[in-house]
Amino acid sequence: MLNKKSVDDINVKGKRVLCRCDFNVPLQNGVITDENRLVAALPTIKKLVADGGKVILCSHLGKPKGEPKPELSLAPVAVRLSELLGQEVKFAADDCVVGDNAKAAVEAMKDGDIVLLQNTRYRAEETKNGEAFSKDLASLADVFVNDAFGTAHRAHCSTVGVTQFVDTCAVGYLMQKEIDFLGNAVNNPARPFVAILGGSKVSSKISVINNLLEKVDTLIIGGGMSYTFAKAQGQEIGKSLVEDDYLDYAKEMIAKAEAKGVKFLLPVDTVVAKEFNNDAPSRVVEGSMEPDEMGLDIGPKTRELYKAALADAKTVVWNGPMGVFEMPNFAKGTVAVAEALAEIDATTIIGGGDSAAAVNTLGFGDKMTHISTGGGASLEFLEGKELPGVAAINDK
Repeated sequence: MLNKKSVDDINVKGKRVLCRCDFNVPLQNGVITDENRLVAALPTIKKLVADGGKVILCSHLGKPKGEPKPELSLAPVAVRLSELLGQEVKFAADDCVVGDNAKAAVEAMKDGDIVLLQNTRYRAEETKNGEAFSKDLASLADVFVNDAFGTAHRAHCSTVGVTQFVDTCAVGYLMQKEIDFLGNAVNNPARPFVAILGGSKVSSKISVINNLLEKVDTLIIGGGMSYTFAKAQGQEIGKSLVEDDYLDYAKEMIAKAEAKGVKFLLPVDTVVAKEFNNDAPSRVVEGSMEPDEMGLDIGPKTRELYKAALADAKTVVWNGPMGVFEMPNFAKGTVAVAEALAEIDATTIIGGGDSAAAVNTLGFGDKMTHISTGGGASLEFLEGKELPGVAAINDK
């Protein structure tokens, strides 16, 4: 298990603490439309403030690609954070991120003060992990804390490069929670251990399937990726999503599961329609579809099959919806899985991205043990990869 130094292991009294957060929030006309990521960062920020640190926050926002873009400024984040924390978060509005404003603001800080730097991706070097920008960030800090799991799979200046020039590096509470839940699920799960994989593409989950087959008791497949498996088994799938390049891989994974004694569950029926439209007439098909039909959700028999497979699970990891959950008529499979997870006595972990959006949209978020804040990062964790942003932090 990963055993990284956390904010509970360090002394920040009177020290300048550079804290990398994930403030990549949706903005409309300068207004934050979803502040979940801000709220998720509060426990770490409050801890650092309470312990007397001089807290310097940094994050990326969107993809400015090395050019200052007013619509991707973190200024609205500073305003909202000030309200959420009940104290001023001073915004250092330097397009070069570490400029005269930032240096002056940090120089003037008292213990417990908070400064927010400008969007780290205003600097082109950020995504290239350039040494100059890494040193600029490090020059502001005595301690570095990474609490941005959503970017932990990226080796950027503000996640990895800076750690080479700061002696004390730790993870924040959010990052610690992700490491504990995802790490324990993959490496030391309570059994039976069930993984549910959905979403549109097999190709994006190749390594995940391969790695999980070494660890799980049951693997459940749904969503668009299931049609590649169906075609590999000789079924007609009409106009459904398919990756023909991965048919052999699909057969290999089915064979691997059989060889390892892992239950490998695929849909036994499918809700199909002739158009990608919520109001399109639909029917349930067992086996092959008509050439002009496409699969848009798992069918009722499959829903019951999957719920039964989850009934006695003790650890469940879910990444990817079972159908087109954004359309109510094709969300029943995703709802059924969410309901099943809400009812069982198990550690339930939702990978970020679409599965997290589905669980929250459908109103089951508070019933899950843990919803990951990082889609890509959680997938790479489940693949068994070492995340650069985690590896760069000091061990205890």
